Amino acid sequence: MIPRLLLLPFFVLFSFSLQAEPSVSTDDIIHKSSKHTVKQTMDRLESIVKEKGLTIFARIDHQAGAEKVGMKMAEAEVLIFGNPKMGTAIMKFDTAAGLDLPLRVLVYADKDGKTAIAYHNPQALRKHYAVAESPALVMAEGALGKITSEAAN
Repeated sequence: MIPRLLLLPFFVLFSFSLQAEPSVSTDDIIHKSSKHTVKQTMDRLESIVKEKGLTIFARIDHQAGAEKVGMKMAEAEVLIFGNPKMGTAIMKFDTAAGLDLPLRVLVYADKDGKTAIAYHNPQALRKHYAVAESPALVMAEGALGKITSEAAN
């Protein structure tokens, strides 16, 4: 007979293999190309966001963070920003949506060294939270699309 303690690692590994795939599909992520460098694109994005009167919560330089721990990676920066009025309107339907708010945009050098922009489509919040009736999602999607296209061109 096999001792129960020896079976524990098997059950742990088996339980992880039964877990569902990640719930974010590639359709939920919008990708765009930029004709500018990563820094230029991010600077443009930050400037446009400020011009629109949105709140910038943070700008994170992943490459600088990697360098601080002795690692190397391609350029990658995230801008976290939003409109508290719009975010609150969404979260009034489901407070848990705050897990994905405020909005985030990643600007990075892709595997070919070209500048790319990526962000979650705000409409994808409908799949994960009870926010289907929020008109603010349509407004957020349109605004994010325009802001990122302007930064890229």
